[in-house]
Amino acid sequence: MPETPRHEQHVPGYGTVGIRPLDPRADAPVIHTWAGEERAAFWGMTHLTEAQVSEIYAHMATLDTHHAHLVTKDGEPVALLQTYDPAADRVSECYEVRPGDIGVHLLVAPAAPGAHRPGWTSALLTVVADYVLRVLDRSRVVVDPDVRNTKAVTRFEREGFESGPEVVLPEIDLPDVYLPEKRARLAFLTRETARAKATGTV
Repeated sequence: MPETPRHEQHVPGYGTVGIRPLDPRADAPVIHTWAGEERAAFWGMTHLTEAQVSEIYAHMATLDTHHAHLVTKDGEPVALLQTYDPAADRVSECYEVRPGDIGVHLLVAPAAPGAHRPGWTSALLTVVADYVLRVLDRSRVVVDPDVRNTKAVTRFEREGFESGPEVVLPEIDLPDVYLPEKRARLAFLTRETARAKATGTV
């Protein structure tokens, strides 16, 4: 299976953001720490052990349709990025998938105690959008945050995502994967909108 592309991008006044394939074993400790916090409850992994987290991403690494990436800032891990083909995901039951669509899930690391970082996540999302739209050559990003996660919904809208319908993602109960039913708010970002935002024309 071809390795997903690596990406590195310098953001003036922010730092250098890198995106690389997640190592299910070596990166499990940091992902387990992030996903185990109460703030990450919507990620659905707060109850898992480090070994279980590693197993999940080892399984994902065998798939052609779903991929996990570690995002770094100046060499330090700052986020978990998952990309997927919406046509091969349960979200396809909730909206009409277009050619060139790519799904994204993003888990951002918690800020250090007392840290104040205005614009931090916005800069990170800008690089992620550039990666999936330009490097992976997709035309539209779809996200499906839990409707109760108003912080995430608002963040995506602020970054130029167009709010879509509220949907119910069906439960998935398979030998290798279990996902409970999820009420989500879809949102979309086109390549044109992302480009316009990056150049300051919107």
